[in-house]
Amino acid sequence: MSTITAPPPTAAMSRRGNRRQGVGRLAALLVSPTFLVLLLIIIYPLLDALRLAFYHKNTGVDPNTGFVSQGSTFVGLKNFTDLFTGDTGHTFFTALANTTTFTIVGVAIETVIGVAMALIMHKAFRGRALIRATILVPWAIPTAISALLWKWIFAADGVANNIIGTKVLWTTEGIQAWFAVLIADTWKTAPFIGLLVLAGLQIIPGEVYEAAKVDGSGAWNTFVRITLPLVRPALIVAILFRMLDVLRLFDLPYVLTGPDNTSTQTLSIVAFSEAVRYQRFGPAGAISTMLFIYIAVAAFVFVKVLGADVIGNRMGKK
Repeated sequence: MSTITAPPPTAAMSRRGNRRQGVGRLAALLVSPTFLVLLLIIIYPLLDALRLAFYHKNTGVDPNTGFVSQGSTFVGLKNFTDLFTGDTGHTFFTALANTTTFTIVGVAIETVIGVAMALIMHKAFRGRALIRATILVPWAIPTAISALLWKWIFAADGVANNIIGTKVLWTTEGIQAWFAVLIADTWKTAPFIGLLVLAGLQIIPGEVYEAAKVDGSGAWNTFVRITLPLVRPALIVAILFRMLDVLRLFDLPYVLTGPDNTSTQTLSIVAFSEAVRYQRFGPAGAISTMLFIYIAVAAFVFVKVLGADVIGNRMGKK
């Protein structure tokens, strides 16, 4: 019984294999600085925050030795359990509620306004370039500067009170502070959604709208049955990015209403206050870890439910 043996590799095949290995090594060498930066600014802080969440910083005088306590003590899950009890629990759940409501209400309003902006910017008319620039200006302004501008608007003698004809203390404790942050955040970031949706609108073939017009489709019917389905991938990605951004909202309410306003405190502000203002790194690490888990779960559920194609996997599918 005869056996069939594979022919020996040729010199050309060997050279091709060596060339592929060389290209792979070059690619790894080129991307290694990026991975190093990600390791230093993302992975290490995450791991260090997780480590701190299991420790408590020693403060005051040790009654056993009479010396000032130094270092940290391992406390296990105590920093996490404290988030659900007492005054710490009240602060945590208030910040969690503010973060969640800012995300749900804010992103919903920004989506509607952003889509409207995209439709306006997509229309062909004289002065379209000026309109596009005007719409995108709020998004280009740094968030801290935007918060200062709105702080002047919401002052007791500011523009907002002059328009409504009454005196409202917008930046003090109360629901009005929550609305002030919501209005400022919507003004700042709705153009971002509009910009991404505009990119999705510009890849829709014009022949599709011409065919719909020939078939007698009205404006609303065309928008619902043609524009929205075709722009859906870009819209979902825009909503996902905004959702992740609002879940870690920090600088806008911090500057606009202050870090101690419980009506606008977010999880990021509470974690920052614990770490920087009060030097309580253990609770800060626990809050940061909970926020990371919250964002990760929200992003996972969003992608799974709505099917956001955030890394372009569908582009290669046929």
